[in-house]
Amino acid sequence: MTLRADTMHRDDLAVVAPRLGWFTHLAKSRETALFVVLVALIVCTGLARPQFLNMQNLRDVLLNVAIVSLLTAGMTVVMLMRHIDLSVGSVVGISAYGVGCLYVAFPHMPVAVALAAGIGIGLLAGSVNAVLVALGRVPSLVATLSTLYIFRGADYAWVSGGQINASSLPDAFSRLATGTLLGIPTLVIVAAVVLIGLGIYLQQFRGGREHYAIGSNPEAARLAGIQVERRVMSGFLISGAIAGLAGALWLARFGTVDASTAKGIELQVVAAAVVGSVAINGGSGTILGATLGALVLGVINIALVVLRISPFWEQAIQGALIVAAVAIDTLIARSLAKRMMRKRDHG
Repeated sequence: MTLRADTMHRDDLAVVAPRLGWFTHLAKSRETALFVVLVALIVCTGLARPQFLNMQNLRDVLLNVAIVSLLTAGMTVVMLMRHIDLSVGSVVGISAYGVGCLYVAFPHMPVAVALAAGIGIGLLAGSVNAVLVALGRVPSLVATLSTLYIFRGADYAWVSGGQINASSLPDAFSRLATGTLLGIPTLVIVAAVVLIGLGIYLQQFRGGREHYAIGSNPEAARLAGIQVERRVMSGFLISGAIAGLAGALWLARFGTVDASTAKGIELQVVAAAVVGSVAINGGSGTILGATLGALVLGVINIALVVLRISPFWEQAIQGALIVAAVAIDTLIARSLAKRMMRKRDHG
């Protein structure tokens, strides 16, 4: 009986989820385009300013993008289900300061414990969002905009004008950012492991595929036996946990944190996700695409500095890329809808 129920669930899920052939092809096309844009940006900037291609700049890009990519991956999990998490910047700030306080109190704390502490703080914050959205039925935009200010306010109250300095951190923890393995910064390797694991979860596991099913059609997903509320809760918990981990890595990367840490980064994260082919209407997107979106924005930011262009253009370009990505998603959705209608009429 259990085997039959599980088989029925898989069959229903196959009906509800997006046609993976189409969307996989589509995602690969968008990802290929993003990769071409990324290479073009690097080549053009390198030709204009050869110093852009030095190892220090490339290392800085990887270190900065690693943290943004993590946050974008967590955002992707939420956006796949037609939700959004605007509180990630505040969660990064409060978890970074929390881990720093632990190191002040326990200077010899192992690095693994510090990372686990950051994840724990993120999980607590994510659980608040999860309860508000999944159980309280509060729209995620409203819920996470509220918790953005709540968590940031709590951070300001906790910090009380102080800050954590790099001198309070042990060398073992700082080596997450300064250390390398085969020439690759340790922090980048940690981020890559998380990104690969999350990508495998979304593509290969039933729980991950349910995120796509919910984003494609929540009501049909519910009728197919998917526990939508539980999956939405898990999505916000994942986003919170990743933001907490990113907070700990932020502390290792920059050494000094205060109440304004990561303020406003949520907009960059949303931009990276949308540019990286994560549909704002849910049901479509990949971790690879989101990571490429973060890389494109990261390279643009560094390129503007190297080319001595006003920082104003950073936000202007991000806004233009969001508009372009949303327009492309809309055109693709309309094209798919027309194709399905023609197929149904001929069928």
